[in-house]
Amino acid sequence: MTTHAIEAEGLVKAFGTTRAVDGVDLRVPRGAVYGVLGPNGAGKTTTIRMLATLIRPDEGRARIMGRDVVREADAVRGLMSLTGQLASVDEDLTGRENLVLLARLLGFRGRGARARATELLDAFDLADAAERQVKHYSGGMRRRLDIAASLVVTPELLFLDEPTTGLDPRSRLVVWDIVRALVGEGTTVLLCTQYLDEADQLAARIAVIDHGRVIAEGTPGQLKASVGRAALRLRLLDPSDRPAAEEVLARVAGAQPVPDGDPAGLSVPVPDSGRAAAALSALDAAGVGVADFALGQPSLDEVFLAITGHHAEDEEADG
Repeated sequence: MTTHAIEAEGLVKAFGTTRAVDGVDLRVPRGAVYGVLGPNGAGKTTTIRMLATLIRPDEGRARIMGRDVVREADAVRGLMSLTGQLASVDEDLTGRENLVLLARLLGFRGRGARARATELLDAFDLADAAERQVKHYSGGMRRRLDIAASLVVTPELLFLDEPTTGLDPRSRLVVWDIVRALVGEGTTVLLCTQYLDEADQLAARIAVIDHGRVIAEGTPGQLKASVGRAALRLRLLDPSDRPAAEEVLARVAGAQPVPDGDPAGLSVPVPDSGRAAAALSALDAAGVGVADFALGQPSLDEVFLAITGHHAEDEEADG
């Protein structure tokens, strides 16, 4: 038995004159979450579609659990499941009806199909909404049902393409817990995301993709260490001071500051604690109040910026 769930070598896919995937190599070990990180338009979704046998690669080859995705496509489909960016459930059916229908299509008999649907509804915290039409579900509920639908028959490999896009923070945490539980039961998960904190929370290893190529690969710790610098993180007393703070930090630290989800939050790479102290003194001299600060490892967002020269959310083309 191969020790890798996915082995891809030199995958290429072009659409007209655009090479969406331009020589991707991947080796994904079994039984863990492997993150594929990159902005929209980087080639993540196209890579997944080739690995999931939805489209044929123009060049290169790939194997899923030792099976070739082109020559043994039917066997590959029996080993994997895919949850894409768009919900695949029927909005006019109830949550229970969706899962029973899929179970019947996948070979369960009537009583077994109903039992499996009930099991999944309970596991995904959807039992109270089981008899409601999906069109009346919240975004988080719909996403959980979509993942549940992918697990009617537990796959050896699950592709998750942007599973938490558009979800509120609580729903994101629920999906993360579901992913961890799946891996705990032996499923391999290939997680494509543009959210760096998501990859940091879930993935044992990460491939960074930009413009159709893998430009870095390793554990989250290895990728952070590759930047070779610490990061000064701070929160401002007044979020409206962020533009002024960015200007000061860029000048004193000699690197581009990285804003985070907090309107008052900023971080910037610094070579040492002396430069961090100088940056804080310069902010004080400029009249920019700092509520709190810390010096530590760079975030994956800072890693991505250091490697690519832009943030992971900068581009808006199809992933």
